[in-house]
Order: sequence, then C-alpha cells, then structure tokens
Amino acid sequence: MHNNIIDISKINLLELFGVHEKKLSLIRNFYPELKIILRGTTLQVQGNKNELDKFSVHFKLMLEHLEKYSRLTENNIENIILNNGANILNVADDILVYGPRGIIVKARTHNQRRMADSITKNDILFAVGPAGTGKTYTAVALAVRALRKKEVKKIILTRPAVEAGEHLGFLPGDLKEKLDPYLQPLYDALRDMIDHEKLAEYIETGIIQIAPLGFMRGRTLDNAYVILDEGQNTTKSQIKMFLSRMGKSAKFLITGDITQVDLPKNQTSGLETSINLLKKIKGIDIIFLDESDVIRHNLVKEIIKAFKNT
Repeated sequence: MHNNIIDISKINLLELFGVHEKKLSLIRNFYPELKIILRGTTLQVQGNKNELDKFSVHFKLMLEHLEKYSRLTENNIENIILNNGANILNVADDILVYGPRGIIVKARTHNQRRMADSITKNDILFAVGPAGTGKTYTAVALAVRALRKKEVKKIILTRPAVEAGEHLGFLPGDLKEKLDPYLQPLYDALRDMIDHEKLAEYIETGIIQIAPLGFMRGRTLDNAYVILDEGQNTTKSQIKMFLSRMGKSAKFLITGDITQVDLPKNQTSGLETSINLLKKIKGIDIIFLDESDVIRHNLVKEIIKAFKNT
C-alpha cells in the first residue's frame, strides 16, 4: 500500500470540500479503492499506486481550477474526474477573472477587449479615457489573470498622491492613513477578484504591492505586472521615472483621463506628454476609451458627452 500526504494549508477548505465536506464525500465516491483522510490542513491518501497516481493528477487539476476561478462546484469535480481534465480550464475570451462569491469579471466593451488583447502583444499599454469606462478595473483584472497564470511573480499598483487640489499634509493620521484614500479604488477592485484571506496573504508577502508613485523611485521592477493609475496627475519627470523602472519580463499598464488633470496650472500632465512622445515606439500601445465604454449609470454617458466639448 502506498501513502501520499498533500499539504492544503493555503487552500480555502470550505470552497474545496464544501459544507459538511459534501464535495469531499463526492471525491471519495469516485475512488472507492482509496482511503482519503482529511486531517486539519493535510489530506492523506492511501491505496494502490495506479489509483493513487490517478487521484493525484485529478486533485491537482481541482486545485488549479479553484485557484483560477475561486470556486469548485460538484459538476467541476465530476467533469475533471470523468474527462481527465480535458478542456476544463478553458474559458470564453471575454472572461478575465473569476472572483470570490461567484463574481465573474469580463471585458464588457470593445475597447476593454482591445486592452486585454493589446497587453498580450505589448509590454507597455496606455489606456486613456473618461471616468466610468472601466480602465482601472480592467487593468487590475488583467494583472490578477497574469498572476494566476504565473506569467508574473507580483503585482504592483501605484497612483500619484494628487487629488483635486488637496494636500497630504493637511489630512489627519499617519502616512498610511493619509495615503489609503488615494489607493482605495485599487483595493476595491482587488477585493472583487481575490478572496479576502488570499489577498491579505499576497499583500503581507509582497506578491501584491500597493503604494504611492513616489515609492517607486530607485526600484527595478522585474517579473511584475505594474499598473500606474490616474496617470494624468503625474508630471513629465514622474512618469519618466516610473517608466524607467521597467525590468525584465514586466508588463506596464498606465491608465488616466487627460480631461481631469489635478496638477497645478503651470505643470503639464506627464500622461499627455508620454502619449505624444512614445506613440510610435514598437512594443508600446495606446488605447483611447470613450463614452461608449461607460459601464456605470447611464447618466454618466450623458454627462461625459455634455462636458466633452467644453
């Protein structure tokens, strides 16, 4: 008799095995010749080598499915075992990420789909457009997808700490408390796509890093998916500093709205400067989103149209 012990300490056991271990019972039914014992955060499997090898392959596919889609249904388990995993991990092109609680994050508009396609072909992508067009949300989804596919080792999200004329020094609290409101949209997007405990683990271990733009100075960002949000509020020197952080096997995605610049009037937006300077460089793409990409309240489209020519 052979014995295999599998560490499942980093897995959401409720999602994996279900309430009252209902899904574990289903798995046991498919392997009547094996003894499958759950002990805390380990799974002990005993039996003949052929059955044990078959179980190991299928169980690995279950874990991959759970990691990729943040869910594992009884139908998923049956399909993985009966079909030996064939085509189980294929999804429609529009689906970017499966989040917790059954959330499905899709590229919902033509230009969001262009973003998803472009970042696979280019290492730097500028996504420029008005509020509500899903620039940031789509960018974060693409980063999470790349992390789950192991195309990168970490995600770095950053924003310039400039908002509507407010100054950090006048805000209450320590540095983190001053900066968190500026970074909140990035946290909100991540919570839609990654389980709370997993997200906390990623942030604690540095797999996901969220920081203001000034903290990027002096770094070389290798094997990373890096998003600069609110790029219109960077100066020319800031965005040059940011883009020159790019290391090997990295993807840089810059989002912004050049109609909502909060810099002092005597400063030119680094985003606008970059678009003009870099638009002809191979490996860099620029996608402009517009009111047709708005996925918020329908009135937002009308508001954008009204302000467009003012």
